[in-house]
Amino acid sequence: MAKQKLPAEALEYFRKQGAKGGKLSGEARMKKLTPEQRSAIAKKASQRAAEVRSKKAAAKKKAS
Repeated sequence: MAKQKLPAEALEYFRKQGAKGGKLSGEARMKKLTPEQRSAIAKKASQRAAEVRSKKAAAKKKAS
């Protein structure tokens, strides 16, 4: 059975619906967390972002 691709309009509709649901579920999740849990999540995200920035900077420096 061959896979059929959806039309671009349908794909865009589903993408928007997924993004909308993701925002709602993220907000609901945050309301259920304690301040300490939210802080821990923020720290982890911040550390990961710093790692990514460092890797990009190192790659850029190596390339030049």
